[in-house]
Amino acid sequence: MQLTVEALTSGYPGHAAAVDGVDLTIPSGQVAAIVGPNGCGKSTLLRSISRLHKPSSGTVRAGDEDVWRLTQRRAAHRIALLAQSPQAPEAVTVAGLVRYGRHPHQGLFRQWSREDEAAVREALEATGTTDLATRRLDHLSGGQRQRCWLAMVLAQQTPIVLLDEPTSALDLGHAVEVLSLVREVAAAGRTVVMVLHDLASAARYADTVIAMNAGKIVANGPAREVVTAELVKELYGIEADILRAPGDGSPVVVPTMTAKASTAAPEEASAAAPTTAPARAAERG
Repeated sequence: MQLTVEALTSGYPGHAAAVDGVDLTIPSGQVAAIVGPNGCGKSTLLRSISRLHKPSSGTVRAGDEDVWRLTQRRAAHRIALLAQSPQAPEAVTVAGLVRYGRHPHQGLFRQWSREDEAAVREALEATGTTDLATRRLDHLSGGQRQRCWLAMVLAQQTPIVLLDEPTSALDLGHAVEVLSLVREVAAAGRTVVMVLHDLASAARYADTVIAMNAGKIVANGPAREVVTAELVKELYGIEADILRAPGDGSPVVVPTMTAKASTAAPEEASAAAPTTAPARAAERG
């Protein structure tokens, strides 16, 4: 399902717009990575797309439907969001966590079914977490936990998946594991939009790199076309060389020895307060 964002503006009272007139089109089955400095509006954009933060103007369409004109339940059948640093109830098992993804499919006249059980099983299998199903989430490693959260999102069975920094706090091996899984999700036909801080990972794993700065999109396209030394300077205030990775030729950003750290603002406040799985489920319902 194609995701279309038109003239989207979103923000917080007393502050300049965190997202300012954004236009995006992401075709079905593609991975798009949003990059940019802290505070540039990346997380607010995802939250506005997923109905967690109401924009002041503009439209978001999943296929041909305006997401903000749908009920919460119908919207949750089309778009799923994995927020930054999600938190689960104490002592929840992996299977219990993944079942939360089926909440939008429940209702007064539709309780837990074989279809729900099959969706949970498929999500566990897709993320390689079947063997962890009976274990407590808080007993797992960071990489294992992140795969379990992804399983919860996949169990929701939406055609559009939003991931806010899915590799944050993961070591290189686990980050590659998660990003490879993201590619598999897109290959199965879903549209994936993720926020990443690592420009090299965005360039290698995304079909499209979307660069944001001060609430606006400043570059949008294939990594080989948009990831340049000039873009790195504009986003992060540093000088860098752009090399080509052996094999696929994707851009690799190498900061110069004289690079100075930029003084970017903290990430927008909306991303600072994670939502628990039950709370998100309630919002979606």
